[in-house]
Amino acid sequence: MGKKKQSVIEPSELNPLWAKTGDNSWVATLQEDPETGDLILPLPEDVMKSQGFEIGDILKWKDNKDGSFSITKKASESEETEWVLVECVSTFRQRYMVEVPKGKTLWALDTVTMNEAKEFSQEHIGEQIISHRTVSKKEALQLCDKDNDYGKDWDKETKMKNFFTTWEEQQDGIK
Repeated sequence: MGKKKQSVIEPSELNPLWAKTGDNSWVATLQEDPETGDLILPLPEDVMKSQGFEIGDILKWKDNKDGSFSITKKASESEETEWVLVECVSTFRQRYMVEVPKGKTLWALDTVTMNEAKEFSQEHIGEQIISHRTVSKKEALQLCDKDNDYGKDWDKETKMKNFFTTWEEQQDGIK
């Protein structure tokens, strides 16, 4: 598998064929580089200005899976980020169907409280954020080991790939 070629904004003499379709969307016609045969997307100045693009920027392409693409500027290596621990509580509605002697409805509550009832159904109601705080990468990795003890022998890269949501993944729309 070859190395992925980066899309870098370079000066071009090609005439851009763009049609504005919304406040922040356009339809463009790709053009062929007469020397290499590569497809080129010439960017008009108004598009570049509205998106904050400059000559030399590296662009990231995202396939929207509907025949369209989104283009964003890749964050520079010097752009600072930080890790934020977000703690949430998930809420579920559970139901139990418990048979009891007539007139003894409260016995059903005891059966459920004692974990002796079979779950009848369950629905996820939602997730509520209860706290957040900035942590160092070192602290985040230590917490990862504490919360995921089965993976504490994994290397740092594997832990980050499986448990951490990076800024780059968010920009790529990866979950």
